[in-house]
Amino acid sequence: MIDPRKGFDLRDIETTADIVIPTDPLERVIGQDEAIYIAKIAAMQHRNLLLVGPPGTGKSMIAQAISLHLPRPSEEIRVVHNPQNPERPLVEVRNAEELRKEEEELKSAEGILIDPQEAPIHVAEKLGYRCSKCGAYSSPEETVCPRCGQPKTPPANAPFGDIFGSISAAFGISSYPQRVTTTVIENGEDKIIVYERAGDKIRVLDEKMMEKRREIEKKKPYKVIVPLKRNPFVLATGASETELLGDVRHDPYGGHPQLGTPPYKRVVPGAVHEAHQGVLFVDEITHLGDLQRYILTALQEKKFPISGRNSQSAGASVRVDDVPCDFILVAACNIQDLPHILSPLRSRIMGDGYEVLMKTTMPDTPKNRAKYAQFIAQEIAMDGRIPHASREAMLAIIEEGRRRAKVIDNEANALTLRLRDLGGLIRAAGDLAVMNGEKLIEKKHVEKAVEIARPVEEKIEKKYGSLESGLMSDVSKSQKPPYNYWNESDASGYQ
Repeated sequence: MIDPRKGFDLRDIETTADIVIPTDPLERVIGQDEAIYIAKIAAMQHRNLLLVGPPGTGKSMIAQAISLHLPRPSEEIRVVHNPQNPERPLVEVRNAEELRKEEEELKSAEGILIDPQEAPIHVAEKLGYRCSKCGAYSSPEETVCPRCGQPKTPPANAPFGDIFGSISAAFGISSYPQRVTTTVIENGEDKIIVYERAGDKIRVLDEKMMEKRREIEKKKPYKVIVPLKRNPFVLATGASETELLGDVRHDPYGGHPQLGTPPYKRVVPGAVHEAHQGVLFVDEITHLGDLQRYILTALQEKKFPISGRNSQSAGASVRVDDVPCDFILVAACNIQDLPHILSPLRSRIMGDGYEVLMKTTMPDTPKNRAKYAQFIAQEIAMDGRIPHASREAMLAIIEEGRRRAKVIDNEANALTLRLRDLGGLIRAAGDLAVMNGEKLIEKKHVEKAVEIARPVEEKIEKKYGSLESGLMSDVSKSQKPPYNYWNESDASGYQ
């Protein structure tokens, strides 16, 4: 196996199977050495980035790689019920150690799970596990005993109790309690034991466990909006205002204490909050328009409120202040879109980060050809449905990369770095190899794929000579634009 980090010559390998794919995602980005170096600085120093360049040059790969170079998130964000003012829920941030202690506390109050047959007979019957008539055990969800076919519920000590029990069983309505409290004598002392239904098992709790449970239940109810275990990379490209900034769901009952859903349970985080301690990636950032100013606020304050965004919704009166959102912003755009980035936002990025111009070509050298071979191996591995490529196929792909650098960027003796389109070529060649039942991608597959994968504009120019000629040849007289109709009509006929 050949390690690309140590360098190699294409003559040293037979197929892409001989190439080791780097585990560091930043090392998988080829030809963008300056951008990779700055990305490592951004990850280490928590800086923002603006990546400028055409699509397919590795902007999103760099953004994802930065998130994998960051420490794992160490905080969980909760929205807590505010009993004094429910429509102003509170924010609570818990670190990993606090969450570990909470988990241990919960486990101490969980009790012990036992089989229903291990519980006292009267307890098993009251909870609905045991039939009082034949003694068979079954799920409490089954109101009729599967063995004897009779209602498992014993007759109630009330007029017509047996009739109502049968009716309840017929309609599958369970009358079993959720828990049963009993007393046992241990060492001459009476002790309270609680038995609870827990699916197919029974949970047993003693007095100490019940006391711990009561203490836990006394604590303020909350909702976790940003969990500790989460993806540190958040994609906000094309996000709406709600997706970007969060919202409060509508409640038709207006959060009524008895009928509605409490406000804190209806809070929804936005991408700026989910990216806390991670990376917020916004490709084509200018498409966000005026929403850029909210990203600027979040960057400056490192916190952003969540409120209802529909004025007609019951959530409009709910607001959660000071929700943390400390993230690295990685924004991307094309060169022509630079003037449309909000000036204060761009100033914030430059003042606390870097602007990077992505390269579109790299010199055609043996070292860079080896990087191309690494890229081909990566694309094949990521696809997972196409075979490896032979050395001749790799050389053919490299020649196509050289041709594209000349045609698109007017760069001689160079290789294109518009690699997304080149990845499509590799997949097309692989698909042809699979269709032909061949074990490797060969040069002939690449040559055929070059024709198939050409942009349709190139195909039109090849057939008609130009895009305009193709348009005029392909449009029939009845389909011509209105101005052609007026030009060819006799205006006197409308007088």
